This record gives sequence, C-alpha cells and structure tokens, in this order.
Amino acid sequence: MSAVKPRAVFFDWDGTAVYSRKAPADAALSAMKPLLAQGIKLVIVSGTTIENIAGGQIETYFTPEELRHLYLGLGRGAYNYAFDEEGRPYVFADKLPDREGLLAVHSICFDIHKELLKKYDFPTDIVFSRPNYCKIDLMVSNQRGDQLFLQENELVILKESLRRHGIEGGLAKLLEISGMIGASYGIAVAPTCDAKYLEVGLSSKSDNVDTILDKFQREFGILPEECSYWGDEYVGIEEGIFGSDSFMITEKSRTGRFFDVSEVPGKRPQEVTVTGGGVERFLEYLREISI
Repeated sequence: MSAVKPRAVFFDWDGTAVYSRKAPADAALSAMKPLLAQGIKLVIVSGTTIENIAGGQIETYFTPEELRHLYLGLGRGAYNYAFDEEGRPYVFADKLPDREGLLAVHSICFDIHKELLKKYDFPTDIVFSRPNYCKIDLMVSNQRGDQLFLQENELVILKESLRRHGIEGGLAKLLEISGMIGASYGIAVAPTCDAKYLEVGLSSKSDNVDTILDKFQREFGILPEECSYWGDEYVGIEEGIFGSDSFMITEKSRTGRFFDVSEVPGKRPQEVTVTGGGVERFLEYLREISI
C-alpha cells in the first residue's frame, strides 16, 4: 500500500499499536516519535483510561515539543487529553456524568443483567468501575487474559450461547434491550458490543473522534479527509453491527481513510480498507509516513 502522508492519525491502542496493554510499548512509541517531531498529530482512541496507555507514563517518552502533537481520546468518549507546555496531560473536554447520572448508568446495566437472567437464564458479570459506562461480560466462562481485544472464535461462541439461551435476534436484541432499559430511565445510552463485552454508557469513541476533529479543524485547519484512522475491531459481529473501532467513522470523519489490521473474516463498514498484518502492519505504516 502506498502511504499517503496524513496530517493526523487516529488509532486504537490494544490490538492495533500494542499486542496488549501489559506488553512492551517501546516499538509503538519509537514509531510515533519521529512523526510527533514532524508535527503530525497522533491521536490514541481507546476505551481504556490513561493509566493503561504505556503504563500510564506515555509523557515520559517524548519531549514537551513532541507532546504538543499527541492527543488521547479515552474512556469511550469520557476523556479527551492534550499536553501542556511542560508535557503534562490534561483533560480539555469530557463527557462525565454527575454522581446521580453515573448511578443511573449503573442501574440501567444492572437491569440489563436482571432482564437477561430472568427471561433467558443468561449469566453476566458487570464491571462498574468505568467513568461513564459499564462493561457487561457476556462470556463469563471465557477469559481473554492479557488479550483485551476481539478474539476470532468469540463471535462463534457468543452466537451459539445466545441461541442456546433462546435470545432471538442475537446481538441486535441485546442492543435493543439496552436502549429500551436506558429509555425507561430517560437516558439515550450508547451501547456497543465486541462479542465478549456489551458496553453501555453515555458516549462512545465517536464522541472522542468528533471532539478532537473539531479541535484540529478549529485550531490547525486540519480537515477530516487529511486524517487516517486505524483499528483492529471494525469487523461485523452481526449484519449491520460492527466492532468498536467502527465508531471512529462519524458524519464528521467519514471522508477520512480507515484501515483494519485485523485478519478476522467478516464484513466491515464500506469505508474500511483491510490491510491485515496486526500490530506490525500498523507500526510499519507509521514508519512509512515518517520518511
């Protein structure tokens, strides 16, 4: 692939830039450094929080001047970071609820858990410790270990489990249940699913991308078509339902160039080009455009 040099690169972290959040990040950081030195904007867009990006110390790998071009869109839309003149990260925009709003999200997710257990005898676990959403584990007996991104066999395992428990409509039904329960609380939730986890909250990666794109266009004149977007979870889980990285495709970003390093078979959104090659392919791309 002939690499067209973008003015900004948005990319997922786990499974795209690094093999797992506990794996060494040196190769990714090394590939990022010359681009930041050239003034190319780099944006890490991830569902995780800042302490899980390069061990929570990403600012120590770059100079303050390089950090002027690094941005983090984290927590499924919850946090958007830039770096100050001394190289310290700060949140320039967020989508955080107050205490009552967060408790309402928790109640919605617990009600989803109860609905699935009561009607379908379908067991789930819930992770409540997220800033504006919860993770509902749909595959409690299937552990990912350090591999926190979509695994190829998970789609087959989950679909079979849903059928076995009589959940007609598959993942679309889960998203429908989430939306209906959210509406009963007067909240328009943004549910997403990567097979193992149903994540239900107030925002998504779309909010990160749109917020940072707005900043880029306003402050630097960077247009959406001058950006590229890389991930490993674009693949369709069911007809019309795509993975978490598909949320980087928004009305604002749609004219950019989107790439998937995953080799999991299946449909992707029409905007996405499949490169395959995993983490190494993405790092190769960073090195290509730094020349």
